[in-house]
Amino acid sequence: MNALLFLVADRDMAEAVGGLLEREQVHRSIGCGAFDFDSRRDIKVAAGQNDPGLYVRANELLRPFAAEYRRAVVIVDEEWEGHPRADAIEQRLSAHLADAGWAADAGLALVVCPEADVWLWSDSPHSATALGWPSWAALRPALADNGWLVPGETKPDRPKEAAEWALRHGVRRARRSAALYRQVASKVSVRRCKDAAVERLLNALRTWFPAEGA
Repeated sequence: MNALLFLVADRDMAEAVGGLLEREQVHRSIGCGAFDFDSRRDIKVAAGQNDPGLYVRANELLRPFAAEYRRAVVIVDEEWEGHPRADAIEQRLSAHLADAGWAADAGLALVVCPEADVWLWSDSPHSATALGWPSWAALRPALADNGWLVPGETKPDRPKEAAEWALRHGVRRARRSAALYRQVASKVSVRRCKDAAVERLLNALRTWFPAEGA
């Protein structure tokens, strides 16, 4: 039986998860035990569903995999047209996981607030260079001067729009793509990622796959 299934709403999130968990010796960075993971096998994208679709029918999409995976994680963005509160989304996804066959201690529902683009942002130089800027020291004041970033913060309130602006105005101009999420997630230190959903995922991995001697 496989160790861990991810069900996500789109390719951006899939690449972010894959970039994070397919680093060499990633378990040492996280502080958990080693576990087998292959993004091509273990990340399922709910093609055509997006975040509202997962909110409504994640149980249907998860159920065919219940006999193949010991644990499962469902991830959606908080922000989409007509969305309820983040806690309501999380409760609904947790119910879907239980209905599909995972016990409460084997399933995890994550809501990324406001959306997956928040994972592009940290004070790491890798975030800045991925967005086409030479350094965070160059990008930070440009964001602040153009109203995208509150001074002293590292994450814009509108992460998607801020990323698109940075990509258009950087030294190396590019478009936002799924590959960008993998590029950032594969390089930024887990200690630099100050996001509640990421922290919950890392804590779950430490619980599910304890480090030797823990």
